[in-house]
Amino acid sequence: MAAASRSGLLRRCVVSPVGTHSASLIFLHGSGDSGRGLRRWIKEVLNQDLTFQHIKIIYPTAPPRPYTPMKGGISNVWFDRYKISNDCPEHLESINVMCQMLTDLIDDEVKSGIKKNRILVGGFSMGGCMAMHLAYRNHQDVAGVFALSSFLNKASAVYQALQKSDGVLPELFQCHGTADELVLHSWGEETNSMLKSLGVSAKFHSFPDVYHELSKTELEKLKSWILTKLPGEMERQKE
Repeated sequence: MAAASRSGLLRRCVVSPVGTHSASLIFLHGSGDSGRGLRRWIKEVLNQDLTFQHIKIIYPTAPPRPYTPMKGGISNVWFDRYKISNDCPEHLESINVMCQMLTDLIDDEVKSGIKKNRILVGGFSMGGCMAMHLAYRNHQDVAGVFALSSFLNKASAVYQALQKSDGVLPELFQCHGTADELVLHSWGEETNSMLKSLGVSAKFHSFPDVYHELSKTELEKLKSWILTKLPGEMERQKE
């Protein structure tokens, strides 16, 4: 009952697959946004919903909490930060609480019949950081991880967890705009390099003149990658 009540605290916006549900994608929004807001933003960029024949997309909403970079103002954020910088400690207490809530969301999918290796987790900005903590510290058996305009702090608990890991790790798909002034492109590159050095198969795609935002080219590239990690029945039969 406790697990159900925790995952139930997360409001979510769900896009059902067009056909038979055989895989799930958890897409985490950036700070101050919502699951519904992220879905709407993606729809505006692509001029259509992000949909798949067989993949259910879950856009959860982070519960409101005080956020230090906003001087303690209340915001929908996955965790707190001491400041927006890659050179400061992580607020691990709040990260760990949210890892548990999102674990319950993954568990709900597994209970509905979806295997862990048919679940992808990822997000934009803070959502991508949260996804990396969730997968590389708690769920190394998911199908993959994506992080758009995201970074990990230099002494991240993710790096510490991977130093102790000797199993196969989920692949990382990373995108970053070169003109991003909030989350610097170099922070994303450094995160990618660190994860590679720790055994993660990590792809990094740079997008010239893109700021802290989603771009159509980026989302189309992401969609193609998603289908390589979560192929439909016909694609799996060809393998």
